[in-house]
Amino acid sequence: MNKGKERTYTILKKRGIKRVLIANRGEIALRIIRACRELGIESVVIYSEDEKDSLTVKFGDKSYNLGKSKNYLDIKKIIKIAKKSGCDAIHPGYGFLSQNPKFARLCEKRKIKFIGPSSRMIEKLGDKIEAKRAMHKANVPILEGVKEDLRSEKQAASAAKKIGFPVIIKASAGGGGKGMRIVTKQEDISNAYQSASKEAINAFSDGSLYIEKYVEEPRHIEFQILADKHGSVIHLGERDCSIQRRHQKLIEEAPSPALDGELRETMGEAAVNAVKAIGYEGAGTVEFLLDKSRNFYFIEMNTRIQVEHGVTEMVTNVDLVKEQIKLAEGAKLAYKQEDIKVEGHAIECRINAEDPSNNFAPSPGTVVNYLPPGGPGIRISSSCHTGCEITPQFDSLIALLICHGKTRQEALARMIRSLDEYIVEGVKTTIPFHKLVMSKRQFSRGNITTSFIENNKIMEELKEIKQKKETLPKDKRVLIVTTAVTQYLAKKQQNNKNKSNPWLMAARQDAMNQSSFEE
Repeated sequence: MNKGKERTYTILKKRGIKRVLIANRGEIALRIIRACRELGIESVVIYSEDEKDSLTVKFGDKSYNLGKSKNYLDIKKIIKIAKKSGCDAIHPGYGFLSQNPKFARLCEKRKIKFIGPSSRMIEKLGDKIEAKRAMHKANVPILEGVKEDLRSEKQAASAAKKIGFPVIIKASAGGGGKGMRIVTKQEDISNAYQSASKEAINAFSDGSLYIEKYVEEPRHIEFQILADKHGSVIHLGERDCSIQRRHQKLIEEAPSPALDGELRETMGEAAVNAVKAIGYEGAGTVEFLLDKSRNFYFIEMNTRIQVEHGVTEMVTNVDLVKEQIKLAEGAKLAYKQEDIKVEGHAIECRINAEDPSNNFAPSPGTVVNYLPPGGPGIRISSSCHTGCEITPQFDSLIALLICHGKTRQEALARMIRSLDEYIVEGVKTTIPFHKLVMSKRQFSRGNITTSFIENNKIMEELKEIKQKKETLPKDKRVLIVTTAVTQYLAKKQQNNKNKSNPWLMAARQDAMNQSSFEE
């Protein structure tokens, strides 16, 4: 985002928030600290016992030790710290408690402003069945499915037969790809139902499921919206999040190469009308699936700032976190939809501490060398540094690498260059995965769907590359080692010839001096 061209989309007559507790960690916590500082708001950060040397602790105005890492989910403890430190607002970031209605409700009860929608709205949109009912009522297209929670495997089987395969069973309280199972035939319903319910209980403490038609090889398109308390709503264009693995986003871009002006206007208008109809306030994201026939269907609404919000910031020059805070203070939107301008193209790669050649297995450890790329149009959102610990109990995100260009091809060229420049040593990263995706002709052409990784055999190719590096013939390995040793010894011998030993020279001089005295 170009700070010199930053656009302010809201008008705030009187500042209401003076101190914000950031109920999060890592990249997003640092991002919120920066937004608060620019708004003249003090930031209070919380941290676990092994994060006392983190950048968030270093740059936050005040910091409080939470103790164990699990306490990031301890609602009462966080509220207690907020009251103790004199905070009048809490920003939840993304993940953790950001979409927890109980947390928002307790904030409301304790007279602390929750920077996000009301607890009632979070609860309504967090229930996927309830959210679909609300969207259907607002005339937003939804996928065919059961409009209530499933009561049994038998009901799931009956519904699947009626809808027609393939279908997808999903967690009602879910998100982030958890509690989802695609089913292509009747006999797989039972296993899918049981495994999805078990995963949903582990992830959300709620095993409720619903079922709907599964769209094969769609695009995942989401619209960023801002809504004030006065009933005004605008969208800031779309993001294409189609490059996914197991429903987890890996690469995002804006605008989508699949949308023309007419379809963008239609989908954006549907998102805005839906948000107006339900009376939503704050920043949020309306997410759709776009099929091969260019039909779109609502899938969910996220009531928080998204991981990938920086992509929109790069093409609109708006600071979404600052706007989100101002909307929570009661700011009024200053622009109409026709005033919103999207400039250029941006692509984001999520750099994670994972081994893509080993099914994205986590790679915790210490980052012993960290050097991010630079140059025109490059943005790094990260709290990583040399010496940083990547721990297994938290998300493995190292950085969000965002590249902007006047065109998609320029943005892509900058991303390829940046991935080549990026140095992260000590842990394995997803950089090789991103390099491979960027090199594919289909990606360059913008021909991407949620099945891109499978269709282009990305995982297989990554494993082949790894095997080639690891399986050198024995004679070649011996040759490499002996050549290296021979060169090292030869260089050392040459250096010894050319280099005078100061101790030897001193001894010779001393001997000469003694000889002259004897004479």
